[in-house]
Amino acid sequence: MLRVAVVGSGPSGCYTAQSLVQQDSEVRVDVLDRLPCPYGLVRYGVAPDHEKIKSLQGTLRAVLEHDRVRFLGGVQVGPGGVPAARLRELYHAVVYCVGAATDRHLGIPGEDLPGSWSATEFVSWYSAHPDAAGGGFLPGARSAVVIGVGNVAVDVTRILARGVTELAPTDMPQAALTALAASGVTDIHMVGRRGPSQARFTTKELRELGALPDTDVVLDPAELALDPGYGDPSALPAAQRRNVEVLRAWAERAPRGAPRRIRPRFFLRPVELLAERGRVGAVRFERTAPDGRGGVRGTGRYEDIGAQLVLRSVGYRGVPLEGLPFDADSGTVPHLAGRVLREGVVTPGEYVAGWIKRGPTGVIGTNRPCAKETVLSLLEDAPVLERQDVPEDPLTALRAAGAEPVGWPGWQAIERAEADLGASLGRSVVKLPDWESLLAAARAAGSW
Repeated sequence: MLRVAVVGSGPSGCYTAQSLVQQDSEVRVDVLDRLPCPYGLVRYGVAPDHEKIKSLQGTLRAVLEHDRVRFLGGVQVGPGGVPAARLRELYHAVVYCVGAATDRHLGIPGEDLPGSWSATEFVSWYSAHPDAAGGGFLPGARSAVVIGVGNVAVDVTRILARGVTELAPTDMPQAALTALAASGVTDIHMVGRRGPSQARFTTKELRELGALPDTDVVLDPAELALDPGYGDPSALPAAQRRNVEVLRAWAERAPRGAPRRIRPRFFLRPVELLAERGRVGAVRFERTAPDGRGGVRGTGRYEDIGAQLVLRSVGYRGVPLEGLPFDADSGTVPHLAGRVLREGVVTPGEYVAGWIKRGPTGVIGTNRPCAKETVLSLLEDAPVLERQDVPEDPLTALRAAGAEPVGWPGWQAIERAEADLGASLGRSVVKLPDWESLLAAARAAGSW
């Protein structure tokens, strides 16, 4: 009987566990997560007003409730927790599905000024991640600049523009809802260094910006026309064509005089964040132009956009894992069909899936075939892996190594506590926002 540890309970981890139990009728899988809550970015990365995507939690839940899958939350693997080498001794195989845990930086002067944040930090705050910053994003801000034109940039732009009426039915933590209700932000600039035909947002996400109540979308047609694809969108691939068509329609629409404005901007490259009274006051951009090869070149012309809040949304990046090789250029673990490679040689028993395997690409569903490829490699190796002696139940050894796992009953207790909190506030489910309240709720179950 194979015993496998899957580190990470987001989509890639759950799809890995699902594929394992589907393809091997005897395998036992422990899904470990350093948080006491499962589902990874589906819980802590999908915007709270995207209920359809968040409903994927039901699919992941069915995996974690399988009789040969066990969820063990609150288990840190690596420094400060269970050493990776010890974990490898407790299981026939370990699959790392830890995603891309940090964000990319702009590398420009002023990036560290107060008022400048990563979009990841902002998303963690309004998603109630227990490691999130305590707020401080919105006080005093009248204008915001979101640097990036992917779906995360669209998400944070939309959340900044949404009213409390639309956000109150979601599971957003109460402190974030209160802060957004009191926000003085009236202008949100979403800025890309290339043109609309090269933006990475999906058309569905983009269209949502134009449907927000009390919000105008304001574009400069002359700026859009810089894009070679703007004049003849029929020559573009379907996804880019739809984006250009949506932007074109907005550019031709007269503003209604709404109290908030979203301003998509293109062909602007950030070069510096400018200080005002000790914090960010504006972003200086260089105007870019198409270089004829799919990229852009600087023009030597500059524009300052006033902003008291700056959110960079320029991509995620994997971080090194204790005891595993790491490719700093790609931010991934070197692998062969999911098998970890050390100096080009396969490491039996160690595997990767998800973003730490392939980089932060694709959509949630992309993790399913990625996980399946890794599982096929693992099961091909099973005759060798099964020779290793492992404990009948690694839970005792995990506790001896200092872990205090939160099992499924503990997670169910957290769910009940969040439902109770929502009811007490006259809302639906409201997330618990910090480690103390999450662990207190889990302990109340009487069984972790």
